[in-house]
Amino acid sequence: MIKNRIKVLRAENDMTQDELAERVGVSRQAIISIEKYKYKPSLDLAFKIAREFDKSIEEIFEYTEDEK
Repeated sequence: MIKNRIKVLRAENDMTQDELAERVGVSRQAIISIEKYKYKPSLDLAFKIAREFDKSIEEIFEYTEDEK
C-alpha cells in the first residue's frame, strides 16, 4: 500500500482538491482516490504533487507492504 500525506499538506497550504487537481493536471476525483488509497499515482504524477508542495516524494508518499 502507498500511504500519503496529501490531505494534510493541502490543509496546511489552504488548498482544495480542485485546486491541487488543476495544478497537477488531473481530475478532482483522481485526487480523492489517491487520498483514500484507492488509486496509486503514476511516478510522473507523484513528482508533480511533490513539486507542488515543494517536498520530496518520500515526504509525501510512504510505501508499506501489504500484510498477507
